[in-house]
Amino acid sequence: MNSKTKLIHCGRGDQGAEVRSVNPTLMRASTILFKDHATWQKYRGLRKTDRVLSYGARGTTTNFELEKLICTLEGGYRAQLFPTGLAALAMVLLNYASKDAHFLITDAIYGPVRTICELFLDKMGVEIDFLKADASDIEEKIKPNTKLILCESPGSILYEIIDLPKLCKIAHAHNIPVAIDNTYSSGYFLNPLELGVDISVIAATKYLSGHSDVTMGIVVINEKEWKNFDKLPEALGFTTSPDDAYLVLRGMRTLDVRMKAHEKSADEIVEFLQSRKEIKTIFYPKLKSHPNHEIFMRDHKGANGMITIEFAEGYNKEDAIKFVDKLEYFSIGASWGGYESLATVTTPPRTATDLSARGPFVRFHIGLEDTKDLIADLTQAFDSIKK
Repeated sequence: MNSKTKLIHCGRGDQGAEVRSVNPTLMRASTILFKDHATWQKYRGLRKTDRVLSYGARGTTTNFELEKLICTLEGGYRAQLFPTGLAALAMVLLNYASKDAHFLITDAIYGPVRTICELFLDKMGVEIDFLKADASDIEEKIKPNTKLILCESPGSILYEIIDLPKLCKIAHAHNIPVAIDNTYSSGYFLNPLELGVDISVIAATKYLSGHSDVTMGIVVINEKEWKNFDKLPEALGFTTSPDDAYLVLRGMRTLDVRMKAHEKSADEIVEFLQSRKEIKTIFYPKLKSHPNHEIFMRDHKGANGMITIEFAEGYNKEDAIKFVDKLEYFSIGASWGGYESLATVTTPPRTATDLSARGPFVRFHIGLEDTKDLIADLTQAFDSIKK
C-alpha cells in the first residue's frame, strides 16, 4: 500500500463493522471498567504486549488508532505518544541513561536537547560527545561504553544531511542503537527505520498536526528496541490527551497534500531567493550546492517548507531583525509545520562546529499562502535594508 493510501485508510477503527463513522471514535477516559476481577487481571497482562484498554493514562482507542497509523507509515513495531516532541526525545535519552554510559549526539540536534543533557544526563553521570552535524566522525568517537547515538537529519536550522545507512551499519557493528529526530520528514518524506535506524522521533506538533493547535511527540520503534523502551514512559506517567490524538489523526489525512504543497512553494521561494544579492548562502537540501545533496536526494522523497538564509557580508543582526519585522505575511514564531509562513532571526546552536564568524541567519517556514504574495512581501522587506 502506498503511503498516500495508508494515510487515508489506516488508523480508522474497526473497518469490519457493518455500520461505522468515517473517523475513529473520540474516547475520553480516565477510569476503565471491567466486568469482573478475572477480566481486570487479563487486561493487566495483555497491556504488556498489546494495545488494550486498561487505564486512561495508558491510552484510549483514539490514541491506539494514531499509534497504528504512524507505525504503518514509519514501518515500526510499536509507537508511544508523548505530550511534546521534546518529551519524546527526553524519554529516548533517559531510557538508555545510566552512570558511566556514553552517548553520541549529532551537532545539529534540536537545540533544547542540550538542556536535557545539562540538567539531567550530566547529573546522572552520562558522558556526552557531540558529533559533526553530518556524523562523518562517528567511527573515531565511538567508545566501549557508547550506549546510544541520537541524530537529526536534515539537521536543525541548517539541514545538514547524514548518510543514515552508513551510520547505522557502523553503530550496529558495535551493538549501539540509533535514534533520529525525524520531524523534518515526519514519517512521509523519509522512513528511517527502512534505512536501519532503530528509533524515530517525530514532533507531531508540526506537520502531522499541520494546524498549529496541538503539541505532541511520537516515538516509533523497531521490535528489538521496544523491549528496552516500553516500561519507563508508563513508570513516569507520560500520557497524551485523546482529543489531541484525534486532532493529529485528522491532520494526517491531508499530510500528503500539505507536504507536497509546502515543498512546491519552498522550491519557488528558493528560486526567488537565489536572485537576491543580500544573501550569501541558502540552506535548502534540494539545492545541488547543499552539502550531501546527493545523499538527500537518494534517501528522501522530498523536502519540506523549511529554508534558512545567511545574509551577505555587510549585513548585521540588526539588519536581519529589521528585515523580519518588515514582513507582513511571515509571522514570528518558534515552531513550524502549520499552514502559516514564519520567519525568525536565529543562531544555530552548535557544539562541535564553530559558527561564530557566520550569519546573521533567518529561518523561514513556507506556509500555504500564494507564493506570489510571499515573494512580494520578501521583496519589500529586502528593499528596506538595501545597502
